[in-house]
Amino acid sequence: MDKVVKSDAEWRVQLSPEEFRVLRQAGTERPFTGEYVDTKTTGVYTCRACGAELFRSDTKFESHCGWPSFFEPSKSEAVTLIEDDSLGMSRVEVRCARCDSHLGHVFHGEGYPTPTDDRYCINSVSLTLTPAE
Repeated sequence: MDKVVKSDAEWRVQLSPEEFRVLRQAGTERPFTGEYVDTKTTGVYTCRACGAELFRSDTKFESHCGWPSFFEPSKSEAVTLIEDDSLGMSRVEVRCARCDSHLGHVFHGEGYPTPTDDRYCINSVSLTLTPAE
């Protein structure tokens, strides 16, 4: 996988202000406001910044948390996981492995009836859905 490296100025030209805030500054969109929270469309979710494949719709599930939730990435090497102790809590940040953009966080052991018991809680603004044909 070819890494994508750009300056903040280059990212600002490519991304909207909200996309830049979330993807490049590790922001979070407000719950229940994202484009893909309730989407049931079959397809592939890619990184909004670089186009790398991240998740598939068959791993998306209803978690009722306010953000799109997936139980696993489409490929294990698609994302990188980073310990995040900001905001006074211990979480695991999910980033795009190709361009290092912030996607959201992953939580384990919450009891969802999924094959992995993981909840990849991902900002809609970090993703682009390409519907299956």
